[in-house]
Amino acid sequence: MPPTLHATSRLGRLARWCFAHRWRVIAAWTVALILAIAGARAVGGDLSADYATPGSDSKAAAGLVKERFGGRTADTVGLVWTSPDGARSAQASAAVQGVLDRAATLPGFAAGTELADAQVSSDGRTGVVRIPLDRRATSVPESSGAELRELAESSPGGVTMALAGDLVPGTDDEGAISSELIGVLVAALVLLVTFGTVVAAGLPIGTALFGLGVSSAGIGLLAALVDTPDWAPQVAAIMGLGVGIDYALLIVTRYRGEIARGAAALDAAGIAMATAGRSVLVAGTTVVLSLMGLFLIGLPYLYAVALASMLSVAVVVVAAVTLLPALLGLAGPRIDALQVPFAGRGPMDGDGARAAGWARAVQRRPWTATIVGVLVLAVLAAPLTGLRLGQPDAGNNPSTSTSRQAYDLLAAGFGPGANGPLIVAADLPSDASRAAVDDLATAIAREPGVQEVAPVAYNAPGDAAMIAVTPTTSPQDQATRDLVERLRDGPLAASGLADVHVGGQTAAAIDQGDATAARLPVFIAAVVGLSLLLLLVAFRAPVVALKAAMLNLISIAAAYGVVALLAEGGWAGQLVGIDTDTPVAPFIPVMMFAILFGLSMDYEVFLLSRVREERDRLGSSGEAVVGGVARTARVITAAALIMAAVAGAFVFSSVVSLKLIGAGIAAAILIDATIVRLVLVPAVMALLGERSWWLPRWMDRLLPDARLEAPEPASV
Repeated sequence: MPPTLHATSRLGRLARWCFAHRWRVIAAWTVALILAIAGARAVGGDLSADYATPGSDSKAAAGLVKERFGGRTADTVGLVWTSPDGARSAQASAAVQGVLDRAATLPGFAAGTELADAQVSSDGRTGVVRIPLDRRATSVPESSGAELRELAESSPGGVTMALAGDLVPGTDDEGAISSELIGVLVAALVLLVTFGTVVAAGLPIGTALFGLGVSSAGIGLLAALVDTPDWAPQVAAIMGLGVGIDYALLIVTRYRGEIARGAAALDAAGIAMATAGRSVLVAGTTVVLSLMGLFLIGLPYLYAVALASMLSVAVVVVAAVTLLPALLGLAGPRIDALQVPFAGRGPMDGDGARAAGWARAVQRRPWTATIVGVLVLAVLAAPLTGLRLGQPDAGNNPSTSTSRQAYDLLAAGFGPGANGPLIVAADLPSDASRAAVDDLATAIAREPGVQEVAPVAYNAPGDAAMIAVTPTTSPQDQATRDLVERLRDGPLAASGLADVHVGGQTAAAIDQGDATAARLPVFIAAVVGLSLLLLLVAFRAPVVALKAAMLNLISIAAAYGVVALLAEGGWAGQLVGIDTDTPVAPFIPVMMFAILFGLSMDYEVFLLSRVREERDRLGSSGEAVVGGVARTARVITAAALIMAAVAGAFVFSSVVSLKLIGAGIAAAILIDATIVRLVLVPAVMALLGERSWWLPRWMDRLLPDARLEAPEPASV
C-alpha cells in the first residue's frame, strides 16, 4: 500500500524518520532526561514564592518591616498553648520557653522572642506568643518547621501546644499515596479497558511519564531562576500527565485504525502523525496560549506556575510527535499484542454505530438538544452566584491537623480575630512623627471591629514603628475586609504620616483578591481572543471558532459552579474532604480558566479536525458531524476519563486549594466531554449547517495557510 499525501507531509515525514531511527530517538530522550535530572540536582532552586501583590499597601508594609526591623518580616508563627493549671504555670512556662529557645536556633525564625511577649486569655488558661520570621513563611526550610512542630506536640502532660501556621506543607499527607500515582493508575485502567491490549495501553503512559520526567527536572531548574510556589510542580503534573496521555492516546488510536485498515506500520505512523499529530500540535499550542494569559494577572508567583505548566505541556507535545513514533516503531504491527481478557477490541476510531446513531438523534431535534444542554449547564453554574473569594486559612484545614487545632485554640481563647492580626507599619522621619503614631494607635483602638491594639513597637533607631491590631472577626469575615478599608481610608489617611501601611497575611489576601478581580476581565478577553485566533487559523472558519469559544465559556461557568458548591462545605464538600465553608483563593478561578479553556479547546480540536476531514471526504456538513462524532466519541470519552482521573486524584491532597483545582478541572472535563461535545456541538452545528464553515473572501486572503500537510484526496 503506497504512502498517502498525509504520510508524506512534514509531520508524516518526521514520524517516519523517528519510526525508522527509533533507537536514536529513544537514546536522545534518555540522555535528555539524565541531563535534566543532573542539572536540577546541581543547580535546582528551592520551591518558595512571594505571594505579595506588587504595588499593594500590604506589600509596602511588609517591605518597611523587613527593612527597618532587623531582617524581620511581617509574617509570624503563633505558638499557642493551654493548660488547666494556667498558661503562666511553671510547667507551661518551662515548656514554652524550651520551644522558644529552640526556635531561635533554627533557620527562618528571628531571634529575640521572649516569654514575656506572650498574651494570655482573659480566663488565664490559654497563651500565645508570636515568633517573627526572618523570611517569607513559604521560604522557611521544611526541616525547621517540622522540628519545631514536633517539639511543640511533645509537650508535657497537661500542657497542649500547637503551631498556628502552615510552615510544613504536606505534613498532614504523610504516608498518603501521591495524587500523581493515583491518576496514573486510573489512567492505566481506562486505557486497558478501552484498548484491550497492554502494548497499546502502555505507549501513552510511557510517553507521558517520559515527558513528565524531563519537564519535572526542568521545573527544578526554573526554580533556580524565578520564585516558584511549592504547589507549581503539582499543577504542572496535572497538565503534563493529563494532556500527555491524551495526546498520545489520540495518535495511537489513529495508528491502530490505519493498521486495521491494512496500512504498513511505517505508513500508519506517518498518517497518524499527519492527522492526529496535527491536532495535537494545535491543541497543545492552545493550552500554552491559555496559560500565557496568567502573565496578565500581575501576580509574580503565577508567572512561575504558568512557566512550569507551559514547560510540562510543551515537553509532552514534543514527546508525542517524536518519542511516540519511535515507540510505535518498536511495537510495529504488534500494537495489539498482550490482549487483556474481557476488555475492548478493535480500533477506537471505527464506524462507531452507537455514537453515529446518537449524533443523528441529536441532529433530528437540534433545538431541543440545545435548550436541554444549556439548561443543564445553567443548573450546574447556579452555585457560582454564591462564590466567595478569599484566602483559605488554617480554619479550613482538616480538624485532625495541628494547624487547625492551633486555630481553634486561638479562636476559643482570644476570639476569631486572633488568627489574622493586622500589622500597621509606619516610617517615622521626625519626633513629630513619633507622636503621630501614638495618636494613630489610639485612633485605631476606637474603630468598630477592633478587639485589641498592642503597644506601639519601635525599631532600635526609632525611625519606624509597628502596631499589631487584632480584629474582632475572623480573617475570612467580610467585616474584617471592611475594617482594613476603614483603617486605610480613616485613621491612617488622617494621621499625617506620609509612609504608613496596613499589612499582615489577612490584608495581603484582601489586596490580592482585589487586584485579581480588577485584572480578570483583561485576562479572560486575552485568553479567549488568542484561542479564537488560533482556531481561526487552524480551521479557517470564524463561525466554528466563535461557537467553540462560547460553548467553552459556558462549560467553564458550570465548572465554577461545581467549585462554589464544593467550597460551601455541605454534603458536596464533604465528598472531597471539605467540611467547612471555605473561601476560594483568588488564583483558583484564574488558574482554572487558563487550564480549562485550553483543555476544552483540545477536545474541540480533536472533534472538529475529524469533522473537517469527513466533510472534505463526504461533502456534507451534516454527515461530517455524524462521522466526526462517531469516529472520535470513544477516544474523547477515554481521554476525558483519563484527564478527569489525573486531576480528580488531587482531591486526596490536604491542601484545600489543590482539592478545589483538581475537582474543578475533573468536573469541567467530564461536562465538556459529555454535555458539550456529545450534545451541544452536534446540535449547534446542525442548526448552523453549511454556515459553520463560512469564510469571507477578505478573511480568506488575510489568514495564513497553517496546514501542516497537504489535503487528503477524497475516497472513491
